[in-house]
Amino acid sequence: MEVCQPLTIPTSSYCPAIETLQHRLSLLRQSCHGLHWEDYENELHNLMTLAEQEILSEDLQKLDVNEPSIEVKGTVYRRVAQNHQTYQSAAGPVRVKRTLYRSGSGSKCIVPLELRAGIVEGFWLPRAAKQAAWMVAQLPPTEVSSLLELLGNMKPSASTLARLPAKLSERWEQYLEPFEYILADNFQVPANAVTVATSLDGAMLPMKDGKRQEKRDKGAAEGKRTRGPAGCQEASCGTLSFYDDLGNRLSTIRMGRMPESKKETLKQTIKNHLNKVLEQKPGLTLVKVADGAKDNWTYLSSELPEGHEIIDFYHAAEHLKKAFDLSYGENSPKAKEKFKTYRHILKEETGGIDKVIKALAYQHKKHPRRSKLKTELEYFRKNSPRMKYAEHLSKSLPIGSGVIEAACKTLVTQRMKCSGMRWRNPGGQGILTLRSLIQSDWFDKGWRLLSVTYRAKISGHNDNVIPFPNKVDP
Repeated sequence: MEVCQPLTIPTSSYCPAIETLQHRLSLLRQSCHGLHWEDYENELHNLMTLAEQEILSEDLQKLDVNEPSIEVKGTVYRRVAQNHQTYQSAAGPVRVKRTLYRSGSGSKCIVPLELRAGIVEGFWLPRAAKQAAWMVAQLPPTEVSSLLELLGNMKPSASTLARLPAKLSERWEQYLEPFEYILADNFQVPANAVTVATSLDGAMLPMKDGKRQEKRDKGAAEGKRTRGPAGCQEASCGTLSFYDDLGNRLSTIRMGRMPESKKETLKQTIKNHLNKVLEQKPGLTLVKVADGAKDNWTYLSSELPEGHEIIDFYHAAEHLKKAFDLSYGENSPKAKEKFKTYRHILKEETGGIDKVIKALAYQHKKHPRRSKLKTELEYFRKNSPRMKYAEHLSKSLPIGSGVIEAACKTLVTQRMKCSGMRWRNPGGQGILTLRSLIQSDWFDKGWRLLSVTYRAKISGHNDNVIPFPNKVDP
């Protein structure tokens, strides 16, 4: 095995940390033939991360400001103290000396070094914060902590990771309207899109402040069952999906919100994004797909532009099956046969909904005392204008809400309904916001918007502060 050659670094690039790295790396590479290769990889990685920490520390220190007074956003701050602080970088801890300033007695201190570097929540260097935010949006904090330890870079605790989404959410919500406007304004509708479909739905989420015990006690007092999802509330999800002329889905924007009255924030977000999309490409065919929930259709019909309204076919099929089960006996051969026949009629035949209503009306006439059968009949009568499935399919329009059902699972269920999990709004909204950005391919753009808010210009210094952007580079 050949002896590894030492690293050569141009003289112009020398700094104390790099000189140290060169010396240590030379020794390590000369002895690499005597090491188990995994041990050599670990030693090499540790050496590189240590050098990165030292370089970051040296350069971060240069951002400190040590003057009697400074001005930030029109407010004068006076120097009050200096101390050392450890920050979290993507390579591990970085320790620097910093200067603290205060605008007056009892006011909160500011740290120019943090404002110039864009330190996130007084602890995270920007790259580390971005990586940690992405990971904790995908995995529980304990798993993220274990993964980072295995990778051998930064090693934040699970509790530190758990706090990050809530803090980021508080910051995002402060700028929610301009952030969403910029993201929507920068979004490019797929060139071959001819249809945009919008939908909304919800998923029950266990809440820490969901009054779980109170609800169970009340149910027990009323003689109701005391088991079940007491303390759960409905998180809401929305989607905008784009389709080509063959009905193939091209891309989807996903949105998620923690429980709130009438899904007001989600509805406004969908409306804002949709309006931007239709401004950009007015010729798009608009399709609104949802289950039969009254509140959904009140919103979709009255607050969004005119378009095709479609009851999700698979929900309709569930009601159809229930109707024939009520007519012929649950899962009986006759019920299965009728369901299969009329499911095909409903989906494939022009005027299929009229034939379904006629068949169910006949069954109700035969069994007038079966109130649940009448309920199913009324469901089809009420929603018949939104069940022209053959007509919609002939135009290659989507007739199912599979996209929104999947969004509920991928945004909420997969990450937020693991064993033992319960949520409060700030932390939960942080997860939903991050996952929505990730699944909409907007994470990098969203992070750039968010990270700018942690920076500020210090008067009298060339800080090269990034201004709040009107556009986000792709």
